[in-house]
Amino acid sequence: MAEALAEGGTRSAATRGGAGPSPGVFEQLGAVADAVLYEGYLLYPYRRSSAKNRVRWQFGVLFPRAWVEADGPVPPGVSGSADSWYQRTECLLRVRQPGSARVRVRVRYLQMQRKQVQEADGRPVESLRTDDGTVHLTFDEALPREHEVEVPLDELLRGGHTIAVGAAAGEDVETLPQGAGRVVRTREEIRAETTVTAERLTDDLCRIRVRTTNTASAPPPRTTRDEALRRALIATHTLLGGDGAEFVSLIDPPAGLETPVRACRNEFTFPVLGGEAGDTGPVLLSAPIILPDHPQVAPESPGDLHDAAEIDEILTLRTMLLTDEEKREARATDPRAAAILDRVDTMPQEVFERLHGAVRSLTPAAPTAPPGHLPPPVTPAEPAERPAWWQEGADDGLSPTSDTVLVDGIPLGGGSRVRLRPRGRGADAQDMFLAGRTAEVAAVFHDVDGSVHLAVTLDDDPAAELNNWYGRFHYFRPDELEPLGPAGSPDEPSAPAPAAAPARHTTDSETPAAEAE
Repeated sequence: MAEALAEGGTRSAATRGGAGPSPGVFEQLGAVADAVLYEGYLLYPYRRSSAKNRVRWQFGVLFPRAWVEADGPVPPGVSGSADSWYQRTECLLRVRQPGSARVRVRVRYLQMQRKQVQEADGRPVESLRTDDGTVHLTFDEALPREHEVEVPLDELLRGGHTIAVGAAAGEDVETLPQGAGRVVRTREEIRAETTVTAERLTDDLCRIRVRTTNTASAPPPRTTRDEALRRALIATHTLLGGDGAEFVSLIDPPAGLETPVRACRNEFTFPVLGGEAGDTGPVLLSAPIILPDHPQVAPESPGDLHDAAEIDEILTLRTMLLTDEEKREARATDPRAAAILDRVDTMPQEVFERLHGAVRSLTPAAPTAPPGHLPPPVTPAEPAERPAWWQEGADDGLSPTSDTVLVDGIPLGGGSRVRLRPRGRGADAQDMFLAGRTAEVAAVFHDVDGSVHLAVTLDDDPAAELNNWYGRFHYFRPDELEPLGPAGSPDEPSAPAPAAAPARHTTDSETPAAEAE
């Protein structure tokens, strides 16, 4: 969900329920968690009439069980892009203070709210324009809900702890000016519960399990999804914090913990470490969207856009190009859409320019000299072998289909066979599913930053020939590839039996991109 993190999340306060807030343990995850909460809440062009905004709430939706399983059980996957009636998170916790360690759990979701516009006589209508020209549209909104519990680890080891995480039904009535009509917002009751348990694996290692279940009675048979959403938890995700304990990365586990990590079962959710990169794991985010460890909102992001299928600059430019009539409809659709338009219309030029992109460090910085020591002498750089990428002639002599690159002393180029070995840390989430698979190199590409990537097609992909024709490849760095001999040759290492992927790595996509309007 790289785009969503570059986009940012809502900064509004959420409605709280259950225990009181933990003092600061989850603050570092605030913006990222809110990006998850409002991912897909409203898609560009932010208008009710847009086809993309007629099918909503795509991630982490927990319906009543009987409704979601009317046609049979839903196979669990690692992310919540499939409707379910529960979420299950399992993670590992290293205990640093035996006897006093505590676990904090915060469950967050959206409760759907039906906004119905009515005439002065109470007759429901799709839209209503007041004398001042303001348009009011019937549309579905959502309210954020949070429930939190803090429990001693020893209590969880003895039998667990269950809390109610539902929300009450309600109705709010807004009278429009000059008696033109009213807007009625209604909410149905949400019934759900979260159970937290723990299992001791060693003296200083425990497995934590968090299961959130929709316990509401099912709506009548053949109820549409839009109606069933009234009793659903939407964009459900969980924050976990530890006092006197720290969480273990399930993406890049420490040496010796690979086996207990593989035994963790995560269903309809994907847990990652929070905080800054390098933190030891005091907090964890279990989201219905695949994320990397230590996800962060880009500092260049000025605010919410909700549509993570695109990046800030593209969405901002597109929003600027909406006609006045389209903007009026967007403002009438939802207050969050109006806030986006206000921000875009008043965005300073220097803020907009930052959206064009930022270059993070691509190579380690040179070490600085210790205090009191002179820095090492600078060796004059050798003349460049070819012009810089922006200069004429920079591509002369490059041929992706015939160029080669040395890997373990073997030149790899078009037609070479390789085994895929994605890096354990920093690899793309999709690449991790391909570890151990064999492939054929199609081309060698030199990037403008001086790095090299090899385009490959999978040997066991039935669409490999078609993908090759279209130029659709998987891309890997040279250090992520193991050279192989020709297919069937004696020097080709025998392929290991494919290992069963852990439950959190069984999806074939990260987040489905929203179709272009």
